[in-house]
Amino acid sequence: MQKPKAKSTSNRNRNRNRNRNRNRNRNRNQHDPGYQPPRYAMSNTRRHFLGSAAGLAALGAVGPSLLGASAPAQAAMGKGPDALNERTDGTYDTVELAKPAWTLGLVQSRVHSFDAREWKSATKANLAHMLDLIDKAHYHAKPDLLQFHEFPLTGWRKWTREEILKFAINIPGEETEAIAKKARQYGTWIVFGAYATDPDWPGHVLSITTIMNDKGEIVDKHWKPRNLKGAFPDFELFTTTTYDVLDRYVEMYGRDAVVPVTRTPLGNICTSSTQREPELFRAMAFKGAEVFLRTASGGFSEMDVAACAMYNGVYSSIVNNSISPDNGPYFDDPGSGGTALYDPSGKAIAEAQSKEETLVLGRVPIAELRARKRQPVVHMDLFRDVYDTYQNAYPPNLWSEYLPTSLEDAARYIRGKSRWK
Repeated sequence: MQKPKAKSTSNRNRNRNRNRNRNRNRNRNQHDPGYQPPRYAMSNTRRHFLGSAAGLAALGAVGPSLLGASAPAQAAMGKGPDALNERTDGTYDTVELAKPAWTLGLVQSRVHSFDAREWKSATKANLAHMLDLIDKAHYHAKPDLLQFHEFPLTGWRKWTREEILKFAINIPGEETEAIAKKARQYGTWIVFGAYATDPDWPGHVLSITTIMNDKGEIVDKHWKPRNLKGAFPDFELFTTTTYDVLDRYVEMYGRDAVVPVTRTPLGNICTSSTQREPELFRAMAFKGAEVFLRTASGGFSEMDVAACAMYNGVYSSIVNNSISPDNGPYFDDPGSGGTALYDPSGKAIAEAQSKEETLVLGRVPIAELRARKRQPVVHMDLFRDVYDTYQNAYPPNLWSEYLPTSLEDAARYIRGKSRWK
């Protein structure tokens, strides 16, 4: 579906043309020739993963008539440009703002996983709960954008690939249309994470953050950029991330889509469920990100989120899950709470006062920010060669060669593939 284009504020023809190209709907869906039919099994918990990863890292209000439609960005349909939408004069591309300030609502809600045999009734119940929370948020306030955490529709459990593929959502699909009705009803933008499938990535389990505008239109879909590898003794996450199929991803969507920044009437938005990778967020800031919408589900560092906001001069949220009763084999309170909004100085200007389900509201004075904001000041010439020389422990594209069927199978597959000693 072709979306209307928003007016660009760029005064340079070359940047305006780039923005026009970038704003074409993209089809992030082409066949992955590396797909292999899955074999299937699983173990351990996400909470344990996140706790282990944290330890390892430590060692080393407006209505619909005002908001309008955003410029369609890179998630949707058609290949985008390889040329980066990144300027060299300190400025960055934008679209016209709907209003000078807006209200961000952060929904700290439960996660509720389920036995895979009960996926139909359980996902229906989780969707109903999410819709109910949207109603409650608008009973108490008038958020212009409502943000949920990483997995409001499913939670996380030790499912196999075969099991997740049964209930991972289509985007667009039945679940997104139900959420879109609420977006239209209240005239609010909605951002949420979910396991997703895509017919042009058969067999892949994707972790997607969807950006939906106040008209219920899917403006963008951000893939999770990467998962940690080699951090755990006998298991690995098998979700397909951008890094796992990087070459094919670039071929399908263009190089500019690897670090996505969605330019909307609310400001330049980026999203991520990735933690403790400041270089990724710095790259987003170079490309003009103004509001970072970050998610977690049981593990994140408040310092990381605050520093991200401060170092890049942006507003940054973090939405985590609440205490979650009846959440399968997990305790009710593993790493819950901490949902907050940080300003460009790194100060928390709105934060959850408990670990229960709650709505956190914060104002984003986007026009004031944009009037003074430039790209981050980085003296790259001092250390560009250091970055160019660096090699990550695990190379990209591993999931283009083989799709692990379980956490254990993923660990077996990557064993011996590290480039580090």
